[in-house]
Amino acid sequence: MKRIALFASHNGSVFESIYKYTQNSNHSIELIITNNNDANILSKAKQHNINAHIVNNKTDENPTQKIVKLLKQNQCNLVILAGYMKMIPKQLTDNYTIINSHPALLPNYGGKGMYGRNVHEAVIKNKEKISGVTIHYVNEVYDDGEIILQKSIKLSENETVESLENKIKQLEQIAIIEAINLV
Repeated sequence: MKRIALFASHNGSVFESIYKYTQNSNHSIELIITNNNDANILSKAKQHNINAHIVNNKTDENPTQKIVKLLKQNQCNLVILAGYMKMIPKQLTDNYTIINSHPALLPNYGGKGMYGRNVHEAVIKNKEKISGVTIHYVNEVYDDGEIILQKSIKLSENETVESLENKIKQLEQIAIIEAINLV
């Protein structure tokens, strides 16, 4: 049984698909952590009665220590990053299984600053023929962890950043569930 902690800075793009999946499995979302006081994920957590916390440098003197405490209290054994815009410290990567969904086929279009629309803009600008989603383990370097799985799509000739973003988000919903079952 996986007791999941979801880390999100804004909407938690894969939250709904993970939540639906957990309703018909023996896995559960036990905790949501955000670094953003105004994150949409907070209203989703409240709506589904999931324990949620804002943890950042303004709320806690030692955010990492607070996160570890919350993970232990909630007995979480899998952390999923859902658009979490903070570097994960080594203390967490060394002690927890943490996975991330990245909106490109790593190792291309990864690293600092490569998230969301930035990735899709770069893919379109470079006239790529394919793009996709990579689910990978998280280490202390952005988008550097071992790849769990990748799913790809072909870009259409008139692909826009918006259309690509929508396609990737749909693909991400499928890929994250497959990854949960693999880890």
